[in-house]
Amino acid sequence: MVDFTHLLRPKSFDEVVGQEHLSSKEAPLRILCEKNTLGHSFFFGPSGCGKTSIARIIAKTMELPFYEFNATSIKVEDLRRIFDQYKNALQKPLIFIDEVHRLSKNQQEVLLPFMENNSILVIGASTENPFFSLTSAIRSRALLFELYPIAEDSLTNLLEIVIGKYDINITKDAKEYLIRSSGGDARAMLKLLEFSAAITDAITIQTLKSLRPNALSAGSSEAGVHYDLTSAMIKSIRGSDLNASIYYLARLIEGGESAEFIARRLVILASEDIGNANPQALILANSAMQSVAKIGYPEARIILSQCVIYLASSPKSNSAYTAINDALKAVKEGTLLEVPKNIRDKSEGYLYPHDFGGYVKQKYLAKPLSFVHLKESGYEKKIKEWLAKLTDFS
Repeated sequence: MVDFTHLLRPKSFDEVVGQEHLSSKEAPLRILCEKNTLGHSFFFGPSGCGKTSIARIIAKTMELPFYEFNATSIKVEDLRRIFDQYKNALQKPLIFIDEVHRLSKNQQEVLLPFMENNSILVIGASTENPFFSLTSAIRSRALLFELYPIAEDSLTNLLEIVIGKYDINITKDAKEYLIRSSGGDARAMLKLLEFSAAITDAITIQTLKSLRPNALSAGSSEAGVHYDLTSAMIKSIRGSDLNASIYYLARLIEGGESAEFIARRLVILASEDIGNANPQALILANSAMQSVAKIGYPEARIILSQCVIYLASSPKSNSAYTAINDALKAVKEGTLLEVPKNIRDKSEGYLYPHDFGGYVKQKYLAKPLSFVHLKESGYEKKIKEWLAKLTDFS
């Protein structure tokens, strides 16, 4: 079986696929490497986008010995052995650490003095932004570069190179599925092609789907993707785009997000973004939250879908959200009013509204304040009209 991933690993910046902001001749990273002045650097981005390959290219370009580790299994004594080996050498080693965000504080402390005196070059890689897990001392001594999922046109070019070089027989729709289902992961694309070629001399979409029934997704376990997808779903519902709302819900579900988490976010949205424009929205969202907690996947997806469609279709108002925020801000900034005597506990002079047909004008605030601004939206418009008739509310 031909190992396409190994054979097609780029060996120079010019061969890197899909990361032109790092590999082009004008890219700062490449310029620093070619001038032999690159400092400690950390790469973060999704799987299969070229982090390890670029680290190897850096070592080759700067003519540095390359040592590869994974933070989950790296041993301090292994690092010290390398440091001792190059203690008096004219050449420094490149220490590449994958999953760098998992380095312990002790491991970081071992690296720090050698990073500080530049006796080694540290390159780290992670699917998460590692700066959140590294000490400030290490962060201040390093550069941070983000890599992106490889675009479909770049994957297409790579696939055509492989097909031509190894004379692979593959149908058009199989090629399209191979690219589309790989989620911007070049390694995943090449691995699926590799195993498919080992099964048959004529690769069809059925062959591919027998090995990968569903498209890969970025998932939502990585912090950045998790927050991006959640934010996209909420903003799509707020914007009343039903198709976008359901799409991002599907991404969250397929990415392994819990039904309970999604439902909690929908309950918050029902109050924050819909509120009294449709009071039923909060009731439905709360019911959905209780239901998915008892039922779970896969059926919970239907309940979540119903809730998302209803919320996206509802009239919107954030008056409850802005009202409490403005009121809290006023209190924090020192607007502390005396409670009028007529509405204090054991008060005298309180007028009981029910004795006056449901409403009577009296003093509730020591001075006028305005926090609630109802919208001309859905049921909230009716509330506003009713209050305007009853009081001087506007």
